[in-house]
Amino acid sequence: MKKVLALVVAACVFAAPAFAITVREVKSKGGITAYLAEDHTTPIIAITFGFKGGSAIDADAKLGLSGMVTSLLDEGAGTLDSFAFQTELQDRAITLRFNADSDGLTGQIVTTTPNAPKAYELVRLAMTQPRFDQEPVERIRRQILVGIQSRLESPGRIAGERLMQELFGKHPYAREDEGTPETIKGITVDDLRGWVKSRFARDRLIVGASGDITAAQLGTTLDQIFGPLPAATGLNAEVPPAPIVGTGKVIRIHKNLPQSIVYIGQKGLMREDPDWYKAQVVDYVFGGGSFASRLMDEVREKRGLAYSVGTGLAPYDAGAMMMASVGTRADQAEESLKVIRDEWRKMHDGGPTQDELNDAKQYLTGAWPLRFTSTGSIADILLAVQRDNLGLDYIDKRNSLIEAVTLEQAKAFSAKLYDPDNLVVVIVGPDPAMAKPAAAKPAAAAKPAAKAKP
Repeated sequence: MKKVLALVVAACVFAAPAFAITVREVKSKGGITAYLAEDHTTPIIAITFGFKGGSAIDADAKLGLSGMVTSLLDEGAGTLDSFAFQTELQDRAITLRFNADSDGLTGQIVTTTPNAPKAYELVRLAMTQPRFDQEPVERIRRQILVGIQSRLESPGRIAGERLMQELFGKHPYAREDEGTPETIKGITVDDLRGWVKSRFARDRLIVGASGDITAAQLGTTLDQIFGPLPAATGLNAEVPPAPIVGTGKVIRIHKNLPQSIVYIGQKGLMREDPDWYKAQVVDYVFGGGSFASRLMDEVREKRGLAYSVGTGLAPYDAGAMMMASVGTRADQAEESLKVIRDEWRKMHDGGPTQDELNDAKQYLTGAWPLRFTSTGSIADILLAVQRDNLGLDYIDKRNSLIEAVTLEQAKAFSAKLYDPDNLVVVIVGPDPAMAKPAAAKPAAAAKPAAKAKP
């Protein structure tokens, strides 16, 4: 009884139409905290974990180090070389992944209940005893270098990188997380080992778990997996403030391409901003709602200027942007840009209509349960809820926060958010004077937001 009382600190039932999730805050004997959604209907367990401190704090000379390490953590650990480690994962149907973004790193282990002990051992070894043998290190290095070369030829990535540079200036967010050929070639095994020793620490750890595991079992598991990590490493994981520095300009990058990629950006808003839910609603109306959005209607449906066009909010830990992107025929790039600019101003001047607001709310609340369709996705969301300090009752109250947005609030916020006079525009494509008609294709993705925001 004392053990259970020590583990279970708080409990709350999260409910919404057509789904219900019971979430508990669990604290292990070793003081490690996690959110748990217990579900014994299938013998599957998912544990997602994160540490603050990502690629934004990589040294300029070692840019790409975070991504290289996370690509190597499942390539051998302890007494298991790469082949043996991967064989254990595959033979036992265990999924183990690591990822680094600008602000932090995440990992996830998904396993069936009978194989859980081995899964926990493997993820612990990956974080505490990674091998970094020569063969996998050089193989992953080659893969990263090939990816960088491919990126250098991608018009969407070219546009996205330049947009980030114009918006964030010399801030680390403006750098490409993958690094450069020079920095990747210069990373040593000592660099990889030093990264592991500094980044994995319990003082920056958050955990979300779901599936066929009890609170008492999770408490033991938390200490088993994460207990061997140091309590702290003295790492300063804070990123300096990242104000938007670029405003009101158009950059044209001439490439001999059959189409043009247009990226548009401006200042956004942070996830903790109290206007976040208003932003979700108006962004859905403007361009985030795919075929239901104004931009899709004006650019594609009415004028046939592009196959796809969209917008998104991109909050990082230290700054925020919002952006739009479109891929269009090279000879129609300027017309597409004009239409988007006009709609940007209309959102600033008038905001959404009541019908648009209603449609946005209906979709955003109706689609919310679809975020909880797998054991792994639930663990991911529980991690994000903690990362963004949303509270134990967030999943229960999230839809009510969307529903609470009124038309008057949405209009006033649109005037505040949309800044048509200070847009940064990057166009990658042929010189307009040389452009010839060609079929439009979807725009390639820009550098993504630091992480998905629930």
